[in-house]
Amino acid sequence: MSERLFRLGLIGAGRMGRTHLRALAGSTTVAVTSIAEPVAAARAALAASGRTVFEDAADLLNAGGIDGVLIAAPSDLHLELVSQVAAAGLPILCEKPCGLSSAELRQAHQATKRHGVPIQVAYWRRYVPSLRALRSRIEQGELGDTHLFASFQWDGAPPSALFRAHSGGIFRDMGVHEFDQIRWLSGQEFGELSAVSAPFSEEVGVWKDVDSAQAIATLSGGTSAFVSVGRYFPGGDMARIEVFGTRDAVRCDFLDPADGERAQLDALVRQAEGFATYARGGPLTGASIHDGAAALAAAEQAAAAILPLRSPGGGGAR
Repeated sequence: MSERLFRLGLIGAGRMGRTHLRALAGSTTVAVTSIAEPVAAARAALAASGRTVFEDAADLLNAGGIDGVLIAAPSDLHLELVSQVAAAGLPILCEKPCGLSSAELRQAHQATKRHGVPIQVAYWRRYVPSLRALRSRIEQGELGDTHLFASFQWDGAPPSALFRAHSGGIFRDMGVHEFDQIRWLSGQEFGELSAVSAPFSEEVGVWKDVDSAQAIATLSGGTSAFVSVGRYFPGGDMARIEVFGTRDAVRCDFLDPADGERAQLDALVRQAEGFATYARGGPLTGASIHDGAAALAAAEQAAAAILPLRSPGGGGAR
């Protein structure tokens, strides 16, 4: 192997972990060289990949031979794993939301500070060229005074009940992407949020989750923000943002069902390569743990806003 190759250990080979594997197959500078995955069937499926596969994260860390760790395990394991990897002294790229609560994220931050390791939260949209171009236009004043950021993310179909049971709900699972994206694009912070949703899902094991939800807020600079997330979009996974300003209005369909997952895979490669540079002492080009905390705080507030509106068994979601 080239000495310049950055060797990643992957913890979690579920849906998102496998997406990272597909993306990084196209990188010449970053490679996943070992994987920790507790599910036997998933480990068996990885047997022919040529990578070393462990059942437990501790075994992966003890084996060494890696330059950093990508955590793609379920969200409710993020704090435990960040703490474990930090104690091993390895740089961390952690999938969002990096914990299920602001309190957990603060503990994760403390663990990385205590052991002096860099951490980046994996908000991949910061590496999408069309979004980076939009951010540059906003920063340069080409849109004028912004009045509204309207961000949409609707999946083609919901993930498994097992995934949803560990995700923290739709705003922590999906909405954090929108909250981070709007903060990053606007340069403003979220104020108080209000939200509405569909009824809680009737699917066994995920009653605390809903199949769609909308949130609205006023940002710190006076701009309005609207977030719409849902789990049923017949055309396939989609994500877009619209920005309305006094000089121009822009709609950016950066995840189009017609294009499949290509935009995401390309951004994941750029993210991993940016993380490798950061882990080696370069600048942070992605989301910091402070960015992660701000997005998660907004998601918590939005999730709390819909709880009084719905009750378990209170009607079908479809």
